[in-house]
Amino acid sequence: MKQKIGIVAVCGLLLAFCAAGCGGKEPNAAGNEELRDLNQTAMPEEGEEIAVMEVAGMGTIRLRLFPEAAPKAVENFKTHARDGYYNGVTFHRIVNDFMIQGGDPTGMGGGGESIWGEPFEDECNDVLMPIRGALCMANRGADTNGSQFFIVQAKDPNLETASGLTEAQKKLFEENGGTPWLAGLHTVFGQVIQGMDVVDAIAAEPADPESGKPLEDVVITEVKIEKYSG
Repeated sequence: MKQKIGIVAVCGLLLAFCAAGCGGKEPNAAGNEELRDLNQTAMPEEGEEIAVMEVAGMGTIRLRLFPEAAPKAVENFKTHARDGYYNGVTFHRIVNDFMIQGGDPTGMGGGGESIWGEPFEDECNDVLMPIRGALCMANRGADTNGSQFFIVQAKDPNLETASGLTEAQKKLFEENGGTPWLAGLHTVFGQVIQGMDVVDAIAAEPADPESGKPLEDVVITEVKIEKYSG
């Protein structure tokens, strides 16, 4: 079964995806109260580990990671990156004004696995949201996280598509864009700090309208873990 991202209505187009994720569950990462001071859109601290993603012919995407909120997702992503797991892997699914998805070594959308060789649990909370630039785990249902991820690219948050958001969450989406209808459905474990123009360029690549597969491969040449130096 392909790993995809919820059931989404965006810009009048109904996009069917598999399964949900964390919805209706208690957060299994750090307690929400411990995350209240976490600013998703702030730059990393000097010396903090970040991910640097090189995309062939496109450029570089730098991402802050949130190990305090999603320790397993971050450990999984960092270990895969250091092992070269993502090198040469494509963004196999792109939907402009929504997201770009990668992390499947088969390039077909149904492959990949976690560093533990089996799916791991969701790590959702009500602090980190799928705003524009958020790095999220793709899944095929609750607690089925493997190696696939997506980066939210949507600029218009379409707040009418989501319910149950707090005023603080609504403000976060209003100021940054994103996909509020996915709030609580996928683990958010990182945020783009540089290279959203690259994300936008990837999302704009011609793709099959049904599968979202780019007509020409968009290849991740390397993902590195580096110390942030400003």
